[in-house]
Amino acid sequence: MSGYDGSAATRVVVGVSGSLNSVTALRRAAALARRLRARLWPVLAWEPPGGDSAARRSPTAGLLVEEWQRLAKQRLASVLEETFDAEGPGVPMQPVVVRGAPGPALVATANREDDVLVVGAGRRGLQRAFSGRVSRHCLAHAVCPVLAVPPSPLESELLSVHRRNTWHLRIDTRGL
Repeated sequence: MSGYDGSAATRVVVGVSGSLNSVTALRRAAALARRLRARLWPVLAWEPPGGDSAARRSPTAGLLVEEWQRLAKQRLASVLEETFDAEGPGVPMQPVVVRGAPGPALVATANREDDVLVVGAGRRGLQRAFSGRVSRHCLAHAVCPVLAVPPSPLESELLSVHRRNTWHLRIDTRGL
């Protein structure tokens, strides 16, 4: 790859979930990695449905964990394929799937001072009170610089359209 120094220690680690916000962060991380001539590390963190304790209680826990891991890898590959064209992000990439909560998993992956951790900054609107948990965790605990990427303008457009459509939806309750 032209202009890439394979010995570069800098990694740009980015949290990926498949949400519009994480795709925005992924695109920003790829652009940053190109500027820094760094390696891009997209990370998808996953947890068993119901948490680890629920997974341990299941008699088929081993098979389920393998399936969830496979599905997580498949989801990450799908997001990367949809986000980048056949050329890829323009820098070497090391996709990583980590079992664990997203905030701690990202902080553990971006564990060097010369890393840069890129996270989506959370949603706007009605979801605001419940969003941003991952980015707040990363900002509070990371040993490296953290870039919190604001939501895509498209996300606020979609929320606005959703609110308008919900507001105008009339329900006839006379027959109830």
